[in-house]
Amino acid sequence: MRFTILTLHPDVFPGPLASSILGRAIAAGAVRVDVVDIRRHGIGKHRTVDDTPYGGGPGMVLRVDVVAAAIDEARTPESRVVLLSAGAPRFDQATARRLAAVPHLVLVCGHYEGVDARVSAAVDEELSIGDFVVTGGELPALLVLDAVARLRPGVLGNPTSVADESFSGPLLEYPQFTRPRSWRGHDVPEVLVSGNHGAIDAWRKSAALERTRRLRPDLAPGETDD
Repeated sequence: MRFTILTLHPDVFPGPLASSILGRAIAAGAVRVDVVDIRRHGIGKHRTVDDTPYGGGPGMVLRVDVVAAAIDEARTPESRVVLLSAGAPRFDQATARRLAAVPHLVLVCGHYEGVDARVSAAVDEELSIGDFVVTGGELPALLVLDAVARLRPGVLGNPTSVADESFSGPLLEYPQFTRPRSWRGHDVPEVLVSGNHGAIDAWRKSAALERTRRLRPDLAPGETDD
C-alpha cells in the first residue's frame, strides 16, 4: 500500500516514519510513504500558499488552487484522497479497515484557519480524529496512517493480534497483565495463572464487558441514555 502525505511541514514526519513498527514496515517495503511539500505549488516568487479570508476574520486560509494542484499531481486512478479537517466525520476503526483496502491513500494536511472550502470538490472525503482542534493536519495524518498501515499484511509481526483488540468487535479489549505478579498491592487475577484456558476465555469476555461499561458505556450492549 502507498501513502502520500501533502503538507506544509514535511519536517514533522521523518522521526515518526523511521520509528518502531511503522519504520520497520517501511524499511521492509510492506508500505510506502511519500511526503510532499504543498509549497512546491505555491504562487509566485515567494511560493505563497495562503491568503486572507473573504468576508474578513482572523488568520489565513490555504488557497484552493495551490492545494488542488498538489492533489492533482499526487492522484492516480487507484487513489483515495482524504482531507484531515476538524469539522469532518470522525475517523474510527471501521474507517481504518475500509481505507486499508485502498491501494493508494492521499492524506491532505490543512493548516492555519483551514483550507478554502472549495477543496471539497478535489477530495474524496474529509475526516476528523476527534472533537477538538489542533494546529495542523500533520499529527492527525500520522494517526490515520498508523491505524491504517498496521492492518496491512506484513506490517505487524503477529497479524492475528488485531482480531481481539479494542474496536475489532463490539467491546473494548480485555485487560492485559504481565510480570510482576504483584505490584503495590495489586495482583494479577488468579484465573490468568491457572492454566485453565476455558476459564481464562470466560474471564476475558466478562472483563471486556465490564471494562467497556466502565470506560465506554456508549459502546456497551444494552446501555442506553435515560
